Amino acid sequence: MRKLIFLFLFLNFYFVAYNQVITGTIFDIKTRSAIYSASVYFNGTSVGVLSDENGNFKLDISKYPSMPLTISAIGYYSVTLTDFSRVKPISVYMNPKLFELNEVTVNAKFHGLERSENLTIFRNEFLGTTRNSMNCKIINEDDIRFIFSADKDTLKAFATKPILIENRALGYNITYYLDKFEYDKQGKTFLFKGNIIFIDDSTIKDSKKQYFERKRNLAYFGSRIHFFRALWMNDLNSAGFTVRNSANEIISYEKIVYQKDNRTKYLRYPGELGISYLQKQATSFIIFLKQNVFFDSNGYFEPEGIIWEGEIAQQRIADLLPYDFSVKE
Repeated sequence: MRKLIFLFLFLNFYFVAYNQVITGTIFDIKTRSAIYSASVYFNGTSVGVLSDENGNFKLDISKYPSMPLTISAIGYYSVTLTDFSRVKPISVYMNPKLFELNEVTVNAKFHGLERSENLTIFRNEFLGTTRNSMNCKIINEDDIRFIFSADKDTLKAFATKPILIENRALGYNITYYLDKFEYDKQGKTFLFKGNIIFIDDSTIKDSKKQYFERKRNLAYFGSRIHFFRALWMNDLNSAGFTVRNSANEIISYEKIVYQKDNRTKYLRYPGELGISYLQKQATSFIIFLKQNVFFDSNGYFEPEGIIWEGEIAQQRIADLLPYDFSVKE
C-alpha cells in the first residue's frame, strides 16, 4: 500500500513539474503564416526563448508561474497572455504594424538639427536623466523614427526594430520592444510603453562584477521592485517604506492589499497613495487606473494599472532591474 501511495505521489509530482514547460506556435493573424524568431518571454526578466522556423517554441515557466507571458516580433504588436494553458499547446496570433510602419516611412524625413533635437527628447524621456542614464547607450538609433501630430505639439516615436540598449551603469544589455511613445511638447508630458528583456553582460570582467553589484543594489533600494517585494512580504516598515493617503494618514498593509489566495495579491485603495522611502528622503505617488492591481512576490506588478509620479517616476529604462534580480550582500 505504501508503495502505491509513493508511486501516486511521484506521478503527481512528475506531471506538475512537466506542466511547468509550455509549448506553442506563433502566427500572423492575417496570413496565418508562422512567425520565425519571435521572442517569447516574461516581460522585465532575462527568461525567454525564440520561435523556430515553424513558429514553434518551448519555455520553462517554473520561475514565474503567475506572471503574464509576452510575445514580441519585429513588425508586430506585442501580445501579452495572462491566462494560458499549462497543459495543451497554445496558439498565438500577432497583429502586424503595417499602418504605423507605412506612416513612419512617409513622415520620417527628419534630418540634421531637427532629428538631433528629437533624439535628445527621446533619450531623456526613455532612458531618463539620472546618473545611470549617462552611462546608457542606444545602439541602433537609426531604427528610431519620428512623426508629429497635425498640431505639431505631440512628438511620436516608432522603432522599426527592437531598441538595443547597452547599460554600462548596471551591466545589462537590453532589448526593448517599443509599442508606443508620445511626448507633448507644450505640457512636457510623455507616455511610452513596451516590453523589455534583460541580458547580463557576459563580457564583464571579474574585477568589475563587484562594482556592478554595488550599482545594482543602489538602483534596487527604493525602486518599484523593492516596494512591491516588501509589500508582498508585509514588510514595508523594515524595508524603509511608508504609505500615506491624501490626508497624510499612514495606511496599513491590510487597507491596501487584497489577498485572493496564497499566490494571488492585489494592490487597491480608493484614492491616491504617497510612498516615502526613508533612505532617499523622497516621495512617490501612485494613481490607480484599475480597482485591483495584481502584483507578485518578485516585484512584478500590472504596469497598466498604475501611474507613478514623484521620485519613482524618474526611474526610467536606465534604472530598471530584471525581476530575477537579487540583492548581493
